[in-house]
Formats: sequence, C-alpha cells, structure tokens
Amino acid sequence: MIDTANRPQPALQALSRRMDAPYLALPRADARRLSSVLEAALGADMEVERMPPDWPNRDKARSIRARPHDWCVVESGTGPEILLLHGAGGSGHSFRALIPELWGYRCLAPDLPGQGFTRAGNRGRLGLAPMAEDLARLIDHEGWKPAVVIGHSAGAAIALQLSTLIPLRAVIGVNAALGSFEGAAGVMFPLLARVLSVTPFVPRFVSRLWGNRPTVRRLLASTGSRLDEAGLAQYTTLVQDAAHVEGTLGMMAQWQLDPLMARLPELTTPTLLIATTGDKVVPARVSREAAGAMPAASHVELPTLGHLAHEEAAETVAGHIRRFLSKQLRPAA
Repeated sequence: MIDTANRPQPALQALSRRMDAPYLALPRADARRLSSVLEAALGADMEVERMPPDWPNRDKARSIRARPHDWCVVESGTGPEILLLHGAGGSGHSFRALIPELWGYRCLAPDLPGQGFTRAGNRGRLGLAPMAEDLARLIDHEGWKPAVVIGHSAGAAIALQLSTLIPLRAVIGVNAALGSFEGAAGVMFPLLARVLSVTPFVPRFVSRLWGNRPTVRRLLASTGSRLDEAGLAQYTTLVQDAAHVEGTLGMMAQWQLDPLMARLPELTTPTLLIATTGDKVVPARVSREAAGAMPAASHVELPTLGHLAHEEAAETVAGHIRRFLSKQLRPAA
C-alpha cells in the first residue's frame, strides 16, 4: 500500500496491517518516482510476461533481481554449468537451437542488460567491463558455478572479460567480436552510437522504421547468415521493442575493447575461437589473430556459414564445442 499524502495517514497504516500488506510512504511522489516504485513492487516478472507466447524456451525463463538489473535468464538441462552470452542486438533466444545440442550440461542463457527481456537498472553499466562485473554479481547471487562461458560476437568479449573475474575451465567464442574499428570509424561509430543512445526519440524511431520483416530480413542477410521464418520473426520482435533498441545502442556507445585486447597475452583460461568464412560482420582473421595472442587459445574456421552460425548450423557448431569440452572438462588423473 503506497501513501502519497504529505503526512502518513494512520487509516492507511491500519488498513495495511489488517491486510497484512507492506506500507510505503511516498509524500509528494511525482509520476516518475511512483512509477519506479511500482515497477520494483511488481517485480521483474513483468519483463518475462512481455515474452510472446511462442518465444523460444519461454517455459524455462525466469526473472532474477540481482542489482543493479532485473535479469531474464533461461535455464535448461542438468550437468556442468555453461553460461551462454549473446551478442549486441540479440537475446538469449539466439541459443534456441544450440541449447538442445548441449545435452549433458546445464545451460544458463541471460539476456544482457537492456536487451531482450532484461531490464537495465543502471544504463551507465552497459559497457564491456561493467556488464562482466554485473554478470559476476548475478552468478554469485544465484550460487552458480559455471565451468564454461560460451559467447557469440560481443558476448565472446564479455566471456573473456568475465574470465578475469571468476574461475573458469574454458571459454568459447563464436565469431568473437575482438577487433576494433579502424581509422576514423573507430572514433565516429562509438560517438554516433553515444549520440543516438541519449536522444530520446531515436530508439522508438528506429524500432518503427526497421521493425518489419523485410527490413529485418535484409539486416540478417547482411551478416552472411540465413535464418528460418521463426528466427526472422523473433528478431523482428526484438527490433520492434524500443527499449531493446535503446539498450543495444547504449551497449555500442559504451563499448571499450582496447583494455581487454591489451590483456589477451595474460589470459590463461583455455579458449576456443570458432570463426566462419562467410561472416560479413567479423572477418575470420579476427579470431585467428586473437587466438594467436593468447597463450592457451586455439581457433577453428568453418566454411560458408555467416555471423549467426550457431543459429543456422547449431549441430555443426555444437560438435566443435563438445569435442573441445571433452578435453577441458575431463577429470584430472
């Protein structure tokens, strides 16, 4: 029960006691303050409830409030825990085909802050290092013990950053976004994203302009991947969500990769980087060069597949993952 009177009202206090309901005094509460309190009171389950009825693994998704964010996480399977991290502009749904191929493992697939169905509690923490820190906090909050982190694209960079914060037995990147923009683009692209992310009408404008199947189909094709109609519909749903667009722009605006790249020679967690020759977003040479800079890394290149390889050929990608993990997770003699 929320009391917005200038002074606490005894009648409301008494009523809340009779109803065994919490009582909260918010004198002179404006609409924004009242809205934030209502969101907190109703809980993050509201975000999961926004999922379309046919959203992948909807029945396995749950809301977790671990400061500063309200996380949406899909949990599936039993066995050693694997944390799966999607790339910018995606959500945990992107592992819909890969998770069934990882039988024998417990897969944990969160939506990153501000994207999918995770509500960002602090929009100043959408960059690489803060997101890794907040994921470590989520892991500790839930008592998870992930042995492996699998990251796609920007999610692979977060996985490597996370390996500096918690003990891991392996990191796997799929078309890992471990390359910086070159020349003027290296300055202008983050600057443009930063400007767009703080312009109030832009996310809503983008979602209205691009949130249709023909446009999303072209965007997906520009990655070098071909998805089925269900995958197309799911990405269209995301693009139509202005909050998701805002979160994606915020991530790009705050992305700082150089500190992690400088630390690659220090990263000793066994790492596999899976690249594809048809990727039009992150060239395969990026994974090849990054693996060469790390003392315990290897890489493999798959022909023809595009940037979303784990979605268009999950069985093939899973085969490489399983072979790598069979060695890394083998009990010590």
